[in-house]
Amino acid sequence: MVIDHAKTVRGAFAGAVAAAVWLAQQPLDKPVFGVDYDDSELLGKAITRGRAWPVVGAALHLANGALLGAAYANVAMRLPLPSWSRGPLVALTAHVATWPLTLAVDRVHPARDELPRLTGNARAFAQATWRHLVLGVVLGELERRLNAPPDPDVPAPEHVPSNGQAVEHAVLPG
Repeated sequence: MVIDHAKTVRGAFAGAVAAAVWLAQQPLDKPVFGVDYDDSELLGKAITRGRAWPVVGAALHLANGALLGAAYANVAMRLPLPSWSRGPLVALTAHVATWPLTLAVDRVHPARDELPRLTGNARAFAQATWRHLVLGVVLGELERRLNAPPDPDVPAPEHVPSNGQAVEHAVLPG
């Protein structure tokens, strides 16, 4: 499999934006689901217990989104699904695959006493499902637009003069 570096970078950008949307909406979903589960807190407090945990956690969350987006950009077109469903399916698959790690979070995370218990918490699972769905929709749509194949009906920019007139339509004197 050949990796297209430009496509990968655009996918990473789409993943980071999708992760930023996740973080931005996170405070809104906490009262809806009744769980004070915060991904940036979980990630940040795994690295530092100091005042920098929000920044560290957000950076790690954005980096995770970028990694997922980079990988997604290289496999999305190979998935035999409608384009609108690829991002959500990949994000929800990642959610279901990683949720069992909550057992380790509840047992060994350095800040486990400050975090809500996740194992067996149906509300937290639903909340994480919602967040992954948001991530997947944003990732899938943004990556699709950023990595869209060129439109064959539109001439390449190097063939269009700056005044917008094609040479074929020029009228020469005499």
